Amino acid sequence: MDQRPDQEVVPILDFGSQTAQLIARRVREAGAYSVLVSPDITPAELRAMNPKGIIFSGGPSSTLEEGAPRCDPEILHMGIPVLGICYGMQLACSMLGATIQPSSRREFGRANLHIINHAQFLNAIPERTAVWMSHGDQVEKLDPERFETLATTDTCPHAVVRYEHGGQRFFGVLFHPEVTHTPHGIDIIRNFLYEVCNCSGTWRMASFAQTAIERIREQVGTDRVVCGLSGGVDSSVAAVLLHKAIGDQLTCVFVDNGLLRKKERDLVESTFRDSFSIDLRVVNAEEEFLGDLAGVVDPQEKRRLIGHRFIDVFKSTTSDLVDAKFLAQGTLYPDVIESGHGHAGNSANIKLHHNVGGLPEDLGFDLIEPLRDLFKDEVRKLGEVLGLPDQIIWRHPFPGPGLAVRVLGDITRTKLDLLRDCDEILLEEIVANQLYRRTSQVFAVLLPVQSVGVMGDGRTYESVVAIRAVESQDFMTADWARLPFDVLATISNRIINEVRGVNRVVYDISSKPPATIEWE
Repeated sequence: MDQRPDQEVVPILDFGSQTAQLIARRVREAGAYSVLVSPDITPAELRAMNPKGIIFSGGPSSTLEEGAPRCDPEILHMGIPVLGICYGMQLACSMLGATIQPSSRREFGRANLHIINHAQFLNAIPERTAVWMSHGDQVEKLDPERFETLATTDTCPHAVVRYEHGGQRFFGVLFHPEVTHTPHGIDIIRNFLYEVCNCSGTWRMASFAQTAIERIREQVGTDRVVCGLSGGVDSSVAAVLLHKAIGDQLTCVFVDNGLLRKKERDLVESTFRDSFSIDLRVVNAEEEFLGDLAGVVDPQEKRRLIGHRFIDVFKSTTSDLVDAKFLAQGTLYPDVIESGHGHAGNSANIKLHHNVGGLPEDLGFDLIEPLRDLFKDEVRKLGEVLGLPDQIIWRHPFPGPGLAVRVLGDITRTKLDLLRDCDEILLEEIVANQLYRRTSQVFAVLLPVQSVGVMGDGRTYESVVAIRAVESQDFMTADWARLPFDVLATISNRIINEVRGVNRVVYDISSKPPATIEWE
């Protein structure tokens, strides 16, 4: 069976752009399947993918630098339409005989595009429109018999170009159509896909679900799959997709480590055991985890201890499943790229990624990752297709170590219960004020300090709770959410009055970077 999740593919040669993943997402949003590939991919490997079109991404290098990333020039003569973005445009144009020179000044930020010829590529784009630039070089000399300039800016005489010769078509844009700062960027990408490449727009989540189910059945056969279920959106969608494919051959394991949010175990049990009739094993290991963490304050040591205990619990829980051959993980496409296991070359190896509590390979299972082709927003769409409830699909991320890294300092059951009560009030108010879907992550943190307060006629010396709320598209960067003051006031008032032991609430207004989203 073809292992691609869609029959139409648009590979993106990643030259190290920070927005390469965003290009892939925009192509998928437009209805075509995209995948990042290394610039050293061969023309034969590309032909084997039977691509409808090819995209060259931007990148931080200059084509004038020695050692700048390149690709095989033959890719530009395969008869497959190519779109070059920023560095990708400059590289392709230089390979096609154009001259690249440093700009008189580096152009970064918003610029006004003046369209000369709408043709197919710029069809329905206004004659004057804003675009987002980020370049130090530009195309200066073009062969007028093979190149045509389609648009300019005040400082760039060749902002959009078209090359046609010998059956090859190339389009280049010096700006970034994939970012939101280019208002008609998605329209330009759509024009490339449908007006130039003649894509049919078959990338749909419903069709992906059916294809994925068929692939799972083929891979698993009659064997059993074990899935570590956390209750987060990724593992939840993976579990339901697997259950649709193989039914009772799936066993899910949910470990209650005593570090969960309030009523989390109840939500997981009611959703997966009652609503989906999944074989779910719930393990109560609170005593073991809290015993390991007693007196530990270093956050990395907390993570290490939690990871080791999780592995031990998981192994003992699944030891009787003699027919279990596969371990399912909710790995996503960005995880694959960032861990260096994807196709992208220059943007890989950003971080080492571990799923399901860092389960090691020596557990004896083969790995199955049914979501590894999807971005986070696509996983949510798949969850909707599969019928998961909104409270699971749109759930904010929750760290693997749980509340262990939100109780700063040493961990006790009393502190965990206090934080759970605070977090419940916080989320109740966020949901009630219709802010949950407008924020990316909201949570409370118990600080390792106490403050003086006054309640009634008495002096108090009690705990301080910090509120963290951020907005983010990819969680690589994040900005603190500007929650309304009246909502913050209600949250603070409720926590101080309803949670015994707290007399002060503070709001974290740090962005990432330089801060991280979590405190530990």
